[in-house]
Amino acid sequence: MPKSYKREHPTENYDCLIIGSGISGMALAALLAKEGRKCLVLEKHYTPGGFTHVFKRRNYEWDVGIHYIGEVHRPQSIMRQMFDYLSENRLEWAAMDDNYDRIYFGKEHYNLIAGKENFINTLSESFPEERRAIEAYCDLVKATSKHARNFFMEKAMPPFLSKTIGGRLRKGALNHANISTKEAIGKLTNNKKLLAVLTGQYGDYGLPPGESSFLMHCGVVRHYMNGGAFPVGGSAQLFDTIEPTIEAAGGAVYTNAEVKKVLIEKGKAVGVEMADGKTIRCSKIVSSAGAHITFQHLLKNSDKVSAIKKASNNLKASACHVCLYIGLHVDNSVLQLPKTNYWIYPENGYDHDANVKNYLNDPENAPPPVVYISFPSAKDPSWDERYPNRSTIEIITLSNYDWFRNWEDTRWHKRGEDYDAFKAKLSEQLLDYLYDYVPQCKGYVDFHELSTPLSTRNFVSYQAGEIYGLNHTLDRFEERQLRAVTSVKNFYLTGQDIVTAGIGGALHAAFITASAMLKKNMLKKVLMHRTKR
Repeated sequence: MPKSYKREHPTENYDCLIIGSGISGMALAALLAKEGRKCLVLEKHYTPGGFTHVFKRRNYEWDVGIHYIGEVHRPQSIMRQMFDYLSENRLEWAAMDDNYDRIYFGKEHYNLIAGKENFINTLSESFPEERRAIEAYCDLVKATSKHARNFFMEKAMPPFLSKTIGGRLRKGALNHANISTKEAIGKLTNNKKLLAVLTGQYGDYGLPPGESSFLMHCGVVRHYMNGGAFPVGGSAQLFDTIEPTIEAAGGAVYTNAEVKKVLIEKGKAVGVEMADGKTIRCSKIVSSAGAHITFQHLLKNSDKVSAIKKASNNLKASACHVCLYIGLHVDNSVLQLPKTNYWIYPENGYDHDANVKNYLNDPENAPPPVVYISFPSAKDPSWDERYPNRSTIEIITLSNYDWFRNWEDTRWHKRGEDYDAFKAKLSEQLLDYLYDYVPQCKGYVDFHELSTPLSTRNFVSYQAGEIYGLNHTLDRFEERQLRAVTSVKNFYLTGQDIVTAGIGGALHAAFITASAMLKKNMLKKVLMHRTKR
């Protein structure tokens, strides 16, 4: 069980101190624990788990960051084997419907069906003249994803080895990273509607196709090509099933434990200073807090990180969002809520880039460029037992931090009437989408609460309220400084900023960082572990 830093302070000696208890920090601590290392994980929030945590209101529960994860429902998949190893098989998954995503343009819709052949056949029914283009697209996604493996493996290498062979490992992926998603798919088809459908999951990484790196797009598409799944018992199960692995090695997780800065002596990381002024010494320090937080705050006075600081400054923060958390006083079986996610775009709005630009420039007159609806209570087979006669829905849309900047210095739940009125307006807009696309919900909504970029800033410490860390633009993957080993001795990075957005990227980052710290291929060890069993 996590401990609260407000009630007690760490007194034992630890082999490694990790800042942040999101999936990258937790997974790294568990990997090190299974190698006999005793880890201390420090979390600023009062709840552990980062974007995997849940919150509760009025006998409802919502997941703040996990809406679906690919591959984990397939026991042979790498992602599943990684989670099984970390949780020692305590974590269970429930597969969604084969129709994992539905792309809407107004009421016109297209289904994404699990399995490459199903994916191709279903879209080819809507675009019969584009079958070859759809097949070529799937082959290109697969090939690009293969190149990505070597690219990310290089990030675990020490600097001298990276300079020697790193260029060869990075080259294949960079050929796909340095082209936009729109341009890459545009070489396969000039059908704008098909392009809009194929890029209908761009909300999973936060950039429309004209701005996003094709490498990032391929990672998301490949991740979900065989469908999606949801953790049985809700996303808090990720922390609850991995944390015992850390404890078994003598490690500990502390909440309410805000780190003020990393202590550097003679070019070496030696510990951290906490917000209350106390210091905790440790021989190895890892930040899972994100590049901007790490280098603009935790290490802002260190000359040793000037190159990394410049690299993170060159890349902007990713997209902001608002999320409406909805509770309904009725059973899932009554509403027949789907396990399929809805991606809703403006009618005839096949140009995602134009939709985003119009909305951010004129939100009063332009419709939201994307509205995403997820049905978490329908995805979790344990929900009805845990919360009988209740259902939940989450609705997300794009936002702009500047819209909330006037309130950034106010306190959570005490931001004033103007802020509450603005939230109410956004909530009503999203409820209209709910009643339009899920009309059976009308009359059953018992509670709703809107989170804004200020909520993200408050609880996750991302300064611009971003959800995916650094933006996944064309130049993102050229940045050589975003890697596990840093210029400060005994100080390491992990998290989505050194790999890619989302749970999958953050999880892989933990394996990369563990491999760098232990000087062994931890992913290979995990895969061999399953083979031996």
